[in-house]
Amino acid sequence: MARERRIRVTDHQALSQTREWVERVIMKYNICPFARAEVERDSIRYAEIDATALPEALEAVIAECHYLDGHPEVETTLCVFTRGFASFDHYLELAELANGLLALQGYQGVYQLASFHPDYCFDGEPEEDPANFTNRSPWPTLHLIREESMARALAQHDDPEGIPERNIRFARKRGAGFFLSRLASIRSDGQ
Repeated sequence: MARERRIRVTDHQALSQTREWVERVIMKYNICPFARAEVERDSIRYAEIDATALPEALEAVIAECHYLDGHPEVETTLCVFTRGFASFDHYLELAELANGLLALQGYQGVYQLASFHPDYCFDGEPEEDPANFTNRSPWPTLHLIREESMARALAQHDDPEGIPERNIRFARKRGAGFFLSRLASIRSDGQ
């Protein structure tokens, strides 16, 4: 299942493509019902991380936690890996270790991670299932979310438990081609 893809990027190309993905896919199709408010407030940080090895990548994630600690006006950070973690299996190892490191660094209950990757595949699901596109992004990305803010947002949502199921239905109704064309458009616009 794991496909290795060589990642090449010009300065900030990955960040602009990720920003476009958030606005033209995640926000536009309401995959995350909380994204619009943060896009409109311009409170999303897009951090380019060029680490290719796990120790440096993990250090960068913790550095972004420190950044969020000192910048309460920034609601969330998307850590965009521009040079490494193209292999989904390698990326999953990074995500697992990053979750453990957040706990070790005292960030459990403060920040949580959401995972996005160009080859994202939910455990136990076929790779071609369109539902995987709810977590497919132009670049390997770890999303740092303030837990307190997320709890407030979920409390104000009519059906927070129904968000994932709604997204799966939407993705399967639209099909993989729909998402592939949007991702291809974002990649070509950002070049």
